[in-house]
Amino acid sequence: MRDADSRTSFSAALLGSPVLSRYNNRVKSSVYVVEDDPDISRLVRHHLEADGFSVKVFPTGSTVIAESERQRPSVFILDIMVPGKDGLELCRQIRQTQSLAMTPVIFLTAKSGEADRILGLELGGDDYIPKPFSPRELVARVKAVLRRFERPMAQSPLRVGEIEIDPGAMTLTVGGKPVTTTATEFRLLEYFARHSGRVFTRDQLLDSVWRDTAFVTPRSVDVYVRRIREKIEPDPENPRYLRTVRGAGYRFEVPK
Repeated sequence: MRDADSRTSFSAALLGSPVLSRYNNRVKSSVYVVEDDPDISRLVRHHLEADGFSVKVFPTGSTVIAESERQRPSVFILDIMVPGKDGLELCRQIRQTQSLAMTPVIFLTAKSGEADRILGLELGGDDYIPKPFSPRELVARVKAVLRRFERPMAQSPLRVGEIEIDPGAMTLTVGGKPVTTTATEFRLLEYFARHSGRVFTRDQLLDSVWRDTAFVTPRSVDVYVRRIREKIEPDPENPRYLRTVRGAGYRFEVPK
């Protein structure tokens, strides 16, 4: 009987422990939505909250950066065409703000042309959802972006030439100076550096780095490679590290 009482007491203590309390009360992923159309913002809020997300809606972009620095969201959803500070300018500012630079950005917009998509990616966007959209697809893509960023990576730091990559801290240093990257840029660069000398096709990179999203095109890889070169290469037009292999893809090399 004493054993049963002990087990009961132990179970009660365990259920009240900080470990299980944290497990049973996991913090919701928060989504900041910048959308001036009240019908669309209500639709987005409803479906994200129904799936367990915490959602905050901003009808304009004027207070988003200041609010985000006080409480950083898990992901931004930005409409490009909002009054005042539009979604593209907001994304640019997010990427230039050290405390927010790694936060994923998804564009939600009526502009669906390839040129608009490429511009969004060049500014640091991580996904691009054209209107009209399926609410279920929106939720799925938010989850896919978050899964991509939360996937564990090898923790050992890596040094290649003037480049230092620390996956544990998600920091990049080039020539002794810290360089800001998005999470997607960082993961792609880390993957290249750990497979130095190997040629990867665009499709192979999509499968290995993005993996759980079918919404990124091979053309997107080119955009990210260009952005990485601008951050690690002394001369991005004549790269020493991240080389193009014509007709095949890309290869990361250790400069001689």
